[in-house]
Amino acid sequence: MPKEWTNKQERQYEHIKESAEERGAGEKRAKEIGARTVNKNRAQAGQSRTASRTSTRDISPQRRGGLRSGTDKPKGRTRDQLYNEAKSRNIKGRSKMTKNELAEALDRS
Repeated sequence: MPKEWTNKQERQYEHIKESAEERGAGEKRAKEIGARTVNKNRAQAGQSRTASRTSTRDISPQRRGGLRSGTDKPKGRTRDQLYNEAKSRNIKGRSKMTKNELAEALDRS
């Protein structure tokens, strides 16, 4: 694991990785899920040199998973994630679009 991680963060990574593998994720995907979760927590705590806006302003990965699982709430990407993808695809008018409009525009392109 990265040298910047604390012992607790390494234990958390291992726990998340093993849990993802038990749920059926492949080893590579399980490692990615664990690393992303730990790195997002580090970004929110101000422990990383760089962090995206969605990493620092969004709720923690642990809380988000609990809120989104087993509910009728819409699941999927956040508006910021949709906006960033629309930006990379150079979709016009994206800054004024709602989350649903961004999703529709991305589906059309």
